[in-house]
Amino acid sequence: MIIKPMIRNNICLNSHPTGCFAVVKRQIELAKKELRPVEGTPKLVLVVGCSTGYGLASRIAAGFGYGAATVGISLEKPASETKPGTPGYYNNSAFDREAAAAGLQSVSLDGDAFSNEMKDRTVEAIKKVAAAAKIEAKIDLVIYSLASPVRTDPKTGIMHRSVIKPIGKSYSGKTIDMMTGTISTASAESATDEEIANTVKVMGGEDWELWIEALSKAGVLSSKVKTAAYTYLGPELSWPIYKNGTIGRAKEDLERAGKAINAKLSASGGAAWVSVNKALVTRASAVIPIIPFYVSCLFKEMKEKGIHEGCIEQIIRLYRDRLYAAATTSDPKKVPVDSEGRIRIDDWEMREDVQKDTLARMGKVTEENIFELSDIAGFKHDFLEAHGFDVPGVDYDADVRSL
Repeated sequence: MIIKPMIRNNICLNSHPTGCFAVVKRQIELAKKELRPVEGTPKLVLVVGCSTGYGLASRIAAGFGYGAATVGISLEKPASETKPGTPGYYNNSAFDREAAAAGLQSVSLDGDAFSNEMKDRTVEAIKKVAAAAKIEAKIDLVIYSLASPVRTDPKTGIMHRSVIKPIGKSYSGKTIDMMTGTISTASAESATDEEIANTVKVMGGEDWELWIEALSKAGVLSSKVKTAAYTYLGPELSWPIYKNGTIGRAKEDLERAGKAINAKLSASGGAAWVSVNKALVTRASAVIPIIPFYVSCLFKEMKEKGIHEGCIEQIIRLYRDRLYAAATTSDPKKVPVDSEGRIRIDDWEMREDVQKDTLARMGKVTEENIFELSDIAGFKHDFLEAHGFDVPGVDYDADVRSL
Protein backbone atom coordinates (compact mmCIF):
# COMPACT_ATOMS: atom_id res chain seq x y z
CA MET A 1 0.00 0.00 0.00
CA ILE A 2 1.26 3.49 -0.87
CA ILE A 3 0.22 5.87 1.94
CA LYS A 4 -0.13 9.61 1.35
CA PRO A 5 -1.48 12.11 3.90
CA MET A 6 -5.25 12.64 3.86
CA ILE A 7 -5.94 16.13 5.23
CA ARG A 8 -9.33 17.77 5.67
CA ASN A 9 -9.71 21.19 7.34
CA ASN A 10 -6.30 21.01 9.09
CA ILE A 11 -7.07 17.48 10.33
CA CYS A 12 -4.98 14.52 9.18
CA LEU A 13 -7.06 11.37 8.82
CA ASN A 14 -4.28 8.79 8.51
CA SER A 15 -0.66 8.01 9.41
CA HIS A 16 2.48 6.42 8.01
CA PRO A 17 4.05 3.53 9.97
CA THR A 18 7.60 3.97 8.67
CA GLY A 19 7.56 7.70 9.35
CA CYS A 20 6.25 7.24 12.89
CA PHE A 21 9.00 4.71 13.64
CA ALA A 22 11.64 7.10 12.29
CA VAL A 23 10.41 9.99 14.44
CA VAL A 24 10.50 7.85 17.59
CA LYS A 25 14.04 6.69 16.81
CA ARG A 26 15.20 10.30 16.33
CA GLN A 27 13.78 11.29 19.71
CA ILE A 28 15.42 8.27 21.31
CA GLU A 29 18.83 9.25 19.97
CA LEU A 30 18.46 12.78 21.31
CA ALA A 31 17.41 11.52 24.76
CA LYS A 32 20.41 9.18 24.88
CA LYS A 33 22.69 12.06 23.94
CA GLU A 34 21.35 14.63 26.40
CA LEU A 35 20.45 12.62 29.54
CA ARG A 36 22.36 10.29 31.83
CA PRO A 37 21.09 8.23 34.78
CA VAL A 38 22.49 9.52 38.07
CA GLU A 39 21.59 9.13 41.73
CA GLY A 40 17.93 10.02 42.16
CA THR A 41 16.77 9.74 38.56
CA PRO A 42 13.73 7.46 38.13
CA LYS A 43 13.96 3.70 37.71
CA LEU A 44 10.25 2.94 37.23
CA VAL A 45 7.99 5.39 35.39
CA LEU A 46 4.30 5.52 34.50
CA VAL A 47 3.08 7.74 31.66
CA VAL A 48 -0.68 8.15 31.37
CA GLY A 49 -1.18 9.33 27.78
CA CYS A 50 2.09 7.98 26.39
CA SER A 51 1.59 7.71 22.65
CA THR A 52 2.10 11.17 21.14
CA GLY A 53 3.43 14.64 21.86
CA TYR A 54 4.65 15.46 25.34
CA GLY A 55 3.56 12.11 26.75
CA LEU A 56 5.59 10.16 24.22
CA ALA A 57 8.59 12.42 24.75
CA SER A 58 8.27 11.96 28.52
CA ARG A 59 8.40 8.19 28.17
CA ILE A 60 11.29 8.27 25.70
CA ALA A 61 13.35 10.60 27.92
CA ALA A 62 12.74 8.47 31.02
CA GLY A 63 13.43 5.17 29.28
CA PHE A 64 16.31 5.96 26.98
CA GLY A 65 17.73 8.93 28.89
CA TYR A 66 17.62 7.48 32.39
CA GLY A 67 17.31 3.75 31.65
CA ALA A 68 13.97 3.53 33.46
CA ALA A 69 11.50 0.70 33.08
CA THR A 70 8.25 2.20 31.83
CA VAL A 71 4.54 1.53 31.70
CA GLY A 72 2.57 3.56 29.17
CA ILE A 73 -1.18 3.91 28.69
CA SER A 74 -3.10 5.18 25.67
CA LEU A 75 -6.15 4.42 23.56
CA GLU A 76 -5.23 3.69 19.95
CA LYS A 77 -6.63 2.06 16.85
CA PRO A 78 -4.57 -0.67 15.22
CA ALA A 79 -4.38 -1.05 11.48
CA SER A 80 -6.97 -2.88 9.41
CA GLU A 81 -6.40 -4.62 6.11
CA THR A 82 -7.07 -1.39 4.24
CA LYS A 83 -6.26 1.43 6.67
CA PRO A 84 -3.22 2.27 8.78
CA GLY A 85 -3.53 2.57 12.55
CA THR A 86 -3.35 5.79 14.54
CA PRO A 87 0.03 7.54 14.91
CA GLY A 88 0.09 6.58 18.59
CA TYR A 89 -0.34 2.92 17.71
CA TYR A 90 2.88 3.00 15.70
CA ASN A 91 4.69 5.20 18.22
CA ASN A 92 3.98 2.71 21.00
CA SER A 93 5.08 -0.17 18.79
CA ALA A 94 8.31 1.65 17.94
CA PHE A 95 9.00 2.46 21.57
CA ASP A 96 8.48 -1.12 22.74
CA ARG A 97 10.58 -2.52 19.91
CA GLU A 98 13.48 -0.15 20.58
CA ALA A 99 13.21 -0.67 24.34
CA ALA A 100 13.46 -4.43 23.92
CA ALA A 101 16.51 -4.03 21.67
CA ALA A 102 18.14 -1.80 24.29
CA GLY A 103 17.38 -4.19 27.15
CA LEU A 104 14.81 -1.86 28.72
CA GLN A 105 11.63 -3.21 30.26
CA SER A 106 8.39 -1.68 28.97
CA VAL A 107 4.68 -2.44 28.86
CA SER A 108 2.21 -0.50 26.71
CA LEU A 109 -1.44 -0.83 27.67
CA ASP A 110 -4.23 0.04 25.27
CA GLY A 111 -7.58 1.13 26.63
CA ASP A 112 -9.61 3.76 28.45
CA ALA A 113 -7.27 5.46 30.94
CA PHE A 114 -10.26 7.01 32.71
CA SER A 115 -11.66 3.62 33.71
CA ASN A 116 -11.18 1.75 36.96
CA GLU A 117 -10.37 -1.36 34.94
CA MET A 118 -7.36 0.31 33.35
CA LYS A 119 -6.08 1.45 36.73
CA ASP A 120 -6.27 -2.15 37.95
CA ARG A 121 -4.52 -3.42 34.80
CA THR A 122 -1.82 -0.82 35.28
CA VAL A 123 -1.06 -1.93 38.82
CA GLU A 124 -0.50 -5.46 37.55
CA ALA A 125 1.64 -4.18 34.67
CA ILE A 126 3.78 -2.19 37.11
CA LYS A 127 4.44 -5.32 39.15
CA LYS A 128 5.21 -7.30 36.00
CA VAL A 129 7.65 -4.80 34.50
CA ALA A 130 9.36 -4.25 37.87
CA ALA A 131 9.88 -7.99 38.31
CA ALA A 132 11.34 -8.26 34.82
CA ALA A 133 13.66 -5.32 35.54
CA LYS A 134 14.54 -6.81 38.96
CA ILE A 135 13.61 -3.62 40.80
CA GLU A 136 11.08 -2.81 43.51
CA ALA A 137 7.54 -2.27 42.20
CA LYS A 138 7.46 1.34 43.32
CA ILE A 139 6.79 4.08 40.76
CA ASP A 140 9.31 6.95 40.98
CA LEU A 141 7.65 9.22 38.42
CA VAL A 142 4.08 9.56 37.18
CA ILE A 143 3.50 11.73 34.12
CA TYR A 144 -0.12 12.62 33.44
CA SER A 145 -0.37 13.74 29.81
CA LEU A 146 -3.80 12.51 28.78
CA ALA A 147 -5.46 14.26 25.85
CA SER A 148 -8.95 13.01 25.08
CA PRO A 149 -12.09 14.77 23.84
CA VAL A 150 -14.39 12.51 25.90
CA ARG A 151 -14.42 10.88 29.32
CA THR A 152 -16.79 8.42 30.91
CA ASP A 153 -16.94 9.07 34.63
CA PRO A 154 -16.13 5.73 36.32
CA LYS A 155 -18.40 6.58 39.25
CA THR A 156 -21.52 7.60 37.34
CA GLY A 157 -21.07 5.97 33.92
CA ILE A 158 -21.93 9.31 32.28
CA MET A 159 -19.94 10.28 29.18
CA HIS A 160 -18.74 13.89 29.09
CA ARG A 161 -17.53 15.71 25.97
CA SER A 162 -15.12 18.64 26.00
CA VAL A 163 -15.31 21.70 23.76
CA ILE A 164 -12.87 24.43 22.78
CA LYS A 165 -14.93 27.57 23.24
CA PRO A 166 -14.70 31.02 24.83
CA ILE A 167 -16.67 31.85 27.96
CA GLY A 168 -19.01 34.81 28.25
CA LYS A 169 -18.93 35.95 24.63
CA SER A 170 -18.15 34.66 21.17
CA TYR A 171 -14.64 34.85 19.75
CA SER A 172 -13.17 35.43 16.31
CA GLY A 173 -9.53 35.19 15.37
CA LYS A 174 -7.26 34.70 12.39
CA THR A 175 -6.41 31.20 11.33
CA ILE A 176 -4.29 29.68 8.58
CA ASP A 177 -4.81 26.85 6.16
CA MET A 178 -1.37 25.28 6.51
CA MET A 179 -1.59 23.62 3.10
CA THR A 180 -2.26 26.81 1.11
CA GLY A 181 -1.26 29.70 3.34
CA THR A 182 -4.76 31.14 3.12
CA ILE A 183 -5.64 33.41 6.04
CA SER A 184 -9.24 33.45 7.23
CA THR A 185 -11.27 34.24 10.30
CA ALA A 186 -12.46 31.42 12.55
CA SER A 187 -15.18 31.97 15.10
CA ALA A 188 -16.48 30.12 18.14
CA GLU A 189 -19.66 30.72 20.08
CA SER A 190 -19.63 31.14 23.85
CA ALA A 191 -19.83 27.92 25.83
CA THR A 192 -22.85 27.01 27.89
CA ASP A 193 -22.53 26.21 31.61
CA GLU A 194 -23.00 22.54 30.78
CA GLU A 195 -20.21 22.63 28.17
CA ILE A 196 -17.88 24.30 30.67
CA ALA A 197 -18.62 21.67 33.31
CA ASN A 198 -18.17 18.84 30.81
CA THR A 199 -14.82 20.22 29.63
CA VAL A 200 -13.57 20.44 33.22
CA LYS A 201 -14.76 16.88 33.78
CA VAL A 202 -12.77 15.64 30.76
CA MET A 203 -9.66 17.82 30.84
CA GLY A 204 -9.45 18.86 34.48
CA GLY A 205 -7.53 17.25 37.33
CA GLU A 206 -10.05 14.78 38.75
CA ASP A 207 -8.67 11.77 36.87
CA TRP A 208 -5.07 12.67 37.81
CA GLU A 209 -6.16 12.58 41.45
CA LEU A 210 -7.89 9.22 40.92
CA TRP A 211 -4.73 7.77 39.39
CA ILE A 212 -2.55 8.81 42.30
CA GLU A 213 -5.16 7.54 44.76
CA ALA A 214 -5.42 4.15 43.00
CA LEU A 215 -1.64 3.71 42.79
CA SER A 216 -1.22 4.70 46.43
CA LYS A 217 -3.88 2.26 47.62
CA ALA A 218 -2.25 -0.51 45.61
CA GLY A 219 1.09 0.21 47.29
CA VAL A 220 3.00 0.82 44.06
CA LEU A 221 4.06 4.43 44.65
CA SER A 222 7.51 5.29 45.93
CA SER A 223 7.46 7.39 49.10
CA LYS A 224 9.39 10.03 47.15
CA VAL A 225 7.36 9.78 43.95
CA LYS A 226 7.26 12.80 41.67
CA THR A 227 4.29 13.48 39.43
CA ALA A 228 3.66 16.13 36.82
CA ALA A 229 0.86 17.13 34.48
CA TYR A 230 1.17 19.49 31.53
CA THR A 231 -0.59 22.73 30.67
CA TYR A 232 -0.27 25.76 28.40
CA LEU A 233 -0.85 29.45 29.06
CA GLY A 234 0.25 31.29 25.92
CA PRO A 235 0.14 35.01 25.08
CA GLU A 236 -2.69 37.32 26.04
CA LEU A 237 -4.00 37.41 22.47
CA SER A 238 -4.97 33.74 22.77
CA TRP A 239 -6.56 33.99 26.20
CA PRO A 240 -10.18 34.52 25.06
CA ILE A 241 -10.18 31.10 23.34
CA TYR A 242 -7.64 29.39 25.59
CA LYS A 243 -6.72 30.58 29.09
CA ASN A 244 -10.07 32.30 29.70
CA GLY A 245 -12.09 29.74 27.76
CA THR A 246 -13.27 26.23 28.48
CA ILE A 247 -9.77 24.77 28.20
CA GLY A 248 -8.45 27.34 30.63
CA ARG A 249 -11.21 26.52 33.10
CA ALA A 250 -10.21 22.85 32.90
CA LYS A 251 -6.54 23.74 33.36
CA GLU A 252 -7.43 25.72 36.48
CA ASP A 253 -8.91 22.52 37.86
CA LEU A 254 -5.73 20.68 36.86
CA GLU A 255 -3.73 23.15 38.95
CA ARG A 256 -6.14 22.67 41.85
CA ALA A 257 -5.60 18.94 41.63
CA GLY A 258 -1.84 19.38 41.47
CA LYS A 259 -1.82 21.32 44.73
CA ALA A 260 -4.07 18.75 46.40
CA ILE A 261 -1.87 15.85 45.25
CA ASN A 262 1.27 17.68 46.35
CA ALA A 263 -0.17 18.22 49.82
CA LYS A 264 -0.71 14.46 50.18
CA LEU A 265 2.61 13.34 48.70
CA SER A 266 4.85 15.89 50.39
CA ALA A 267 4.40 14.27 53.81
CA SER A 268 6.60 11.38 52.68
CA GLY A 269 8.96 13.33 50.45
CA GLY A 270 6.98 13.15 47.21
CA ALA A 271 5.77 16.09 45.13
CA ALA A 272 3.42 17.12 42.35
CA TRP A 273 3.65 19.91 39.81
CA VAL A 274 1.87 21.34 36.83
CA SER A 275 4.42 22.13 34.12
CA VAL A 276 3.63 24.97 31.73
CA ASN A 277 5.07 23.93 28.36
CA LYS A 278 5.67 25.90 25.17
CA ALA A 279 3.36 26.06 22.18
CA LEU A 280 3.80 23.17 19.79
CA VAL A 281 1.93 21.77 16.82
CA THR A 282 -0.53 19.10 17.90
CA ARG A 283 -3.55 17.51 16.29
CA ALA A 284 -5.72 19.81 18.43
CA SER A 285 -3.79 23.08 18.11
CA ALA A 286 -4.10 23.03 14.33
CA VAL A 287 -7.84 23.73 14.56
CA ILE A 288 -7.98 26.26 17.44
CA PRO A 289 -8.62 29.84 16.19
CA ILE A 290 -5.52 32.13 16.30
CA ILE A 291 -3.17 29.34 17.44
CA PRO A 292 -1.85 28.24 13.98
CA PHE A 293 -1.25 31.90 13.04
CA TYR A 294 0.50 32.69 16.34
CA VAL A 295 2.56 29.49 16.37
CA SER A 296 3.75 30.00 12.79
CA CYS A 297 5.05 33.46 13.68
CA LEU A 298 6.42 32.30 17.05
CA PHE A 299 8.40 29.48 15.45
CA LYS A 300 9.97 31.93 13.00
CA GLU A 301 11.16 34.12 15.87
CA MET A 302 12.39 31.30 18.08
CA LYS A 303 14.27 29.63 15.24
CA GLU A 304 15.93 32.91 14.26
CA LYS A 305 16.94 33.41 17.91
CA GLY A 306 18.20 29.83 18.19
CA ILE A 307 15.88 28.83 21.02
CA HIS A 308 13.21 26.75 19.29
CA GLU A 309 12.35 23.40 20.90
CA GLY A 310 10.17 20.44 20.02
CA CYS A 311 8.51 18.02 22.45
CA ILE A 312 11.61 15.97 23.21
CA GLU A 313 13.82 19.02 23.74
CA GLN A 314 11.25 20.49 26.13
CA ILE A 315 11.01 17.30 28.19
CA ILE A 316 14.77 16.85 28.28
CA ARG A 317 15.02 20.35 29.77
CA LEU A 318 12.17 19.61 32.21
CA TYR A 319 13.95 16.49 33.47
CA ARG A 320 17.55 17.71 33.34
CA ASP A 321 17.13 21.29 34.57
CA ARG A 322 14.06 21.03 36.79
CA LEU A 323 12.90 17.66 38.15
CA TYR A 324 16.28 15.94 38.24
CA ALA A 325 18.79 18.76 38.45
CA ALA A 326 21.51 18.06 41.04
CA ALA A 327 20.02 20.45 43.57
CA THR A 328 16.44 19.23 43.21
CA THR A 329 16.72 15.44 42.97
CA SER A 330 16.65 14.91 46.72
CA ASP A 331 14.70 18.06 47.61
CA PRO A 332 11.60 18.74 45.47
CA LYS A 333 11.13 22.10 47.18
CA LYS A 334 14.18 23.38 45.29
CA VAL A 335 12.57 22.86 41.87
CA PRO A 336 12.23 26.36 40.35
CA VAL A 337 8.58 27.40 40.11
CA ASP A 338 6.60 30.57 39.49
CA SER A 339 4.39 32.43 41.98
CA GLU A 340 1.62 29.87 41.42
CA GLY A 341 3.91 26.91 42.09
CA ARG A 342 4.10 25.92 38.42
CA ILE A 343 7.21 24.77 36.55
CA ARG A 344 7.80 27.03 33.55
CA ILE A 345 9.49 25.50 30.53
CA ASP A 346 7.58 27.94 28.36
CA ASP A 347 10.06 30.52 29.66
CA TRP A 348 11.81 30.98 26.31
CA GLU A 349 8.52 31.37 24.46
CA MET A 350 7.28 33.96 26.94
CA ARG A 351 10.52 35.93 26.99
CA GLU A 352 9.72 39.61 26.54
CA ASP A 353 11.71 40.01 23.31
CA VAL A 354 10.22 36.85 21.79
CA GLN A 355 6.67 37.96 22.50
CA LYS A 356 7.26 41.51 21.33
CA ASP A 357 8.84 40.41 18.05
CA THR A 358 6.25 37.68 17.45
CA LEU A 359 3.34 40.10 17.86
CA ALA A 360 5.04 42.61 15.56
CA ARG A 361 5.54 39.89 12.97
CA MET A 362 1.88 38.87 13.18
CA GLY A 363 0.92 42.44 12.31
CA LYS A 364 2.97 42.32 9.11
CA VAL A 365 1.92 38.92 7.76
CA THR A 366 -0.38 38.80 4.72
CA GLU A 367 -1.25 36.01 2.31
CA GLU A 368 1.31 37.49 -0.09
CA ASN A 369 4.25 37.26 2.33
CA ILE A 370 3.15 34.52 4.74
CA PHE A 371 5.71 31.97 3.57
CA GLU A 372 8.47 34.56 3.93
CA LEU A 373 7.57 36.21 7.25
CA SER A 374 6.11 33.23 9.11
CA ASP A 375 7.20 29.63 9.59
CA ILE A 376 4.04 28.15 8.16
CA ALA A 377 6.29 25.65 6.38
CA GLY A 378 7.61 24.53 9.79
CA PHE A 379 4.08 24.37 11.19
CA LYS A 380 3.01 22.20 8.28
CA HIS A 381 6.07 19.98 8.64
CA ASP A 382 5.51 19.42 12.38
CA PHE A 383 1.84 18.65 11.78
CA LEU A 384 2.64 16.10 9.08
CA GLU A 385 5.53 14.62 11.06
CA ALA A 386 3.21 13.99 14.01
CA HIS A 387 1.40 11.58 11.69
CA GLY A 388 4.55 10.02 10.23
CA PHE A 389 4.66 12.13 7.05
CA ASP A 390 7.30 14.56 5.74
CA VAL A 391 9.99 12.72 7.70
CA PRO A 392 13.50 12.96 6.19
CA GLY A 393 14.82 9.67 4.87
CA VAL A 394 11.43 8.00 4.43
CA ASP A 395 10.45 6.87 0.92
CA TYR A 396 6.77 7.75 0.66
CA ASP A 397 6.50 6.14 -2.74
CA ALA A 398 7.52 2.76 -1.31
CA ASP A 399 4.96 0.05 -0.74
CA VAL A 400 4.13 -0.33 2.95
CA ARG A 401 3.61 -4.08 3.23
CA SER A 402 3.00 -4.33 6.96
CA LEU A 403 0.55 -2.05 8.73
